[in-house]
Amino acid sequence: MITASESIDRCAAFYNDDAEAMRSYLKEGEKQALAMDNRGPIRFDQSRQLDATIRAAYSRYGFYVFTNVLGAAELADLEADLVAMRQRFPAGPNSAVNAAGEPALGADCKALTFVWSKPLGDPLGGTALANGRHQVKMFEPEPAADAPIAAPFILLGSLQFSEACLRTYAHPELLRVAEAINGADFAPFNEALFIKDPGVGAAVSWHQDGVTHWHSEVFDEDVHGFNFMAQLHGSTAVNGVWVLPGTHKVGQLDIRQLVEASGSERLQGAIPLVCNPGDVVICNRQLLHGSFPNCGLEPRVTVNFGFHRRSSVLGVQGGGIHSEAQLFDAALIARRSRVLGYAIDARQQRFPHETPYHYQPFEHLAGRYTWDEAAQIDIKDYNCDDLSI
Repeated sequence: MITASESIDRCAAFYNDDAEAMRSYLKEGEKQALAMDNRGPIRFDQSRQLDATIRAAYSRYGFYVFTNVLGAAELADLEADLVAMRQRFPAGPNSAVNAAGEPALGADCKALTFVWSKPLGDPLGGTALANGRHQVKMFEPEPAADAPIAAPFILLGSLQFSEACLRTYAHPELLRVAEAINGADFAPFNEALFIKDPGVGAAVSWHQDGVTHWHSEVFDEDVHGFNFMAQLHGSTAVNGVWVLPGTHKVGQLDIRQLVEASGSERLQGAIPLVCNPGDVVICNRQLLHGSFPNCGLEPRVTVNFGFHRRSSVLGVQGGGIHSEAQLFDAALIARRSRVLGYAIDARQQRFPHETPYHYQPFEHLAGRYTWDEAAQIDIKDYNCDDLSI
């Protein structure tokens, strides 16, 4: 595993009088994370169902770390795309051009593309954004004097900007996991890149995802879907997401009360998602989770994409966070799902010896989705139809 001892010491120093408490919290969290029984390769049984022990652990904790999912070639593709995209990032939060004065990535998109933060800030915590689900504000350390005024930390609609991300979206074993959790007719959710560079990467305040079904008669532990979190460089106690295991089953939490009971934002019982490059975490959207600002030495780039049960979105009024609040009918779900068809073909072109995933809702559409220049045009602004619940 990646060792984060030097980063833990560096991070703790940013917390002034709480430095020792933060150091102990990070080290203990890392220890607990590595001791859990929810880590290992993706496994299926003889009937092609997800291994029962994996399914049980995911249900018990609300997350599972799949190891060594992405190989060296796929990681290299993702890294190359990330480098190319960074060159096209806007020069600042309100800029339509990059540092070279050229049109910036996403400048002509209808939907929000970049979420920015001041260095080591928490732009969502304690605000009304995202329906106010980030109830508390995380500690914001003082960044270095030469830090930029603002740094991008979320790139939305990422599949239209990166063919490598598009191909990872269609990883056949991950899609088989999605089928096992949400059924063969599972539906898309949302895709993004989370970028937490050392010394500037923002915090994401403790929160639970999902806004639609908390008080519904159909509420259960999986009703708001899940996210896959594929790690490009790995994930540590310092730069990674932290979770409070088991909280995906208990409904909406009073996060302010949890912080008060813990005496700080260092929530009792929380653990970090510790991963190597190429590992992929499946994380229930109802699980309480968040991350501290990246005061360490290692970068984190997470290729994030999620899926829903079709029954959770069909005929449902959207929550209005990742897309405009709208009724998700069958036509809209089909339109939003087309990017998965293109992704499956794009992956087969890149990895021709791999058996592609066969998505049940496309069985009557054999050969319809071909990844080419026309498809690249077709998926522009696809995330305006994100199935946000």
